[in-house]
Amino acid sequence: MDYFVAIFLFAISSSITPGPNNVLVMTSGLNFGVRKSLPLLCGICLGFTAMLLIVGIGFMQVFTYFPSLHLVIKTLGVGYLLYLAYLIANTPNSVSFRNQQTPLSFLNGALFQWINAKAWIVASGAIAAFTTVNVSSFDQQITIALIFLLVSFPCVGVWLLFGSVLKRYLTRPKYLICFNYTMSLLLILSVLPVIKELIDVIGTALFTR
Repeated sequence: MDYFVAIFLFAISSSITPGPNNVLVMTSGLNFGVRKSLPLLCGICLGFTAMLLIVGIGFMQVFTYFPSLHLVIKTLGVGYLLYLAYLIANTPNSVSFRNQQTPLSFLNGALFQWINAKAWIVASGAIAAFTTVNVSSFDQQITIALIFLLVSFPCVGVWLLFGSVLKRYLTRPKYLICFNYTMSLLLILSVLPVIKELIDVIGTALFTR
């Protein structure tokens, strides 16, 4: 029982705290409302669950043999997240991405996990912390993935509802611009730890040559 409680607590804390997924969902809720943003929410939650399983089953072993691949994915992911922050901050009357008139799709949300630095940290951390040699590794990975699936919908959904509620109050362009800058800043702050990690890794590699 303690094992399941620990996973639940980890899943809740990592899913509901600010991060790229939650910022993305909240801005979509603000622009397009809850109903039109549901595919994005489902794509994020189901996409992360699939990522957990794939990382648990074999991806981490691949990164053990090719650590540079992990570094490349993290670097590209951080770059894309900073680009999203730029788009949000520089959209004066809307927080839609690429000036689009429709919300991001289910597939956008699912594929976004693979360049989401926080998703990589949470996935690898969950697998490392909650798998043991005493039980079938596959059974444990299924358990972790299912718990995250159950927890992620309400935790990420809260941010979607929050964005939808804010839509009623951000009717003036100056308020919306302020919101854009705040969301951009949150997105940047969410990847700062990963940027620091990348700088340390690159610095260590340069000094050891």
